[in-house]
Amino acid sequence: MSGIFNIDKPSGWTSFQVVSLVRRLSGVRRVGHTGTLDPAATGVLVVCLGQATRLVQYMMEATKAYRAEVHLGIATDTLDATGTPVSETDPSSVSRRQVEEALTAFTGEIEQVPPMFSALKHDGQPLYRHARAQREVERQPRRVTIHRLQLLAFQLPLVTIEVECSKGTYIRALADDLGQELGCGAHLAALTRLRVGPFTLEEACSLPELEAAFQEDRWQGLLHPADAALLSWPAVTLSEAQEKAVRFGQYLDAGSLELEQAVENDQLCRAYSPRGQLVAILRYDDAVLVWRPTKVLTSAERAQEA
Repeated sequence: MSGIFNIDKPSGWTSFQVVSLVRRLSGVRRVGHTGTLDPAATGVLVVCLGQATRLVQYMMEATKAYRAEVHLGIATDTLDATGTPVSETDPSSVSRRQVEEALTAFTGEIEQVPPMFSALKHDGQPLYRHARAQREVERQPRRVTIHRLQLLAFQLPLVTIEVECSKGTYIRALADDLGQELGCGAHLAALTRLRVGPFTLEEACSLPELEAAFQEDRWQGLLHPADAALLSWPAVTLSEAQEKAVRFGQYLDAGSLELEQAVENDQLCRAYSPRGQLVAILRYDDAVLVWRPTKVLTSAERAQEA
């Protein structure tokens, strides 16, 4: 079995627990996801099986969208509702217009300091372990992009926002930053991931639906092909000779491949066999005008896909 499940993760489940369930149901050993959701968060968790796990690094680059409920007036040590309050301020003077204006400060490319309660590592240990031991660690700001930030609802002390952002964005940190911008403090009260690349919450399956599909042997209807998240990339069909060359890690002259669109240096491309099976991910090198294989699927994996 090889492919992708788009799962609606329920609150209270860790991403690892969802992966473990999929592994047990499918009997497939290689299972992974394309981006962690906190246990309290809900929504889209993209789970890859078999050969699809080899494409996770590319899927992690996908734009993500979230719906976040932010509680104004209370800041916590974890930046979300699971933490201990560290400050409380009456937010009743905050207006809807002030929130909308504050949100504009976080649109576009911004620098964001990762939360102490996160899985990022320092000296070989996750930051959350340092935080639990009450050791404050200096974190370097990371550059992320907020493509879209919209206020959906305003009902103090709660505001609901929709965020479309790049990988590596911490919505908890965004909620905390918004509270600081408004001068009242805030924390993330609830979070739902709406989209990861082409995978949407509307099309996601619940865990009970997934379990029932396996019990009734109709899981195939929920399984997306391994390349489903990469369909916006250029694609090319190789000849049998080219497929053989790529399988051995050999580059291909740019002029030997026909693409419908112009490409730039480091452009990634999906390469398919004459039989329509995904063979490799190629990267364009315009210095020498060649396509270099960066990820080649083994023949066994291609047999699984077929």
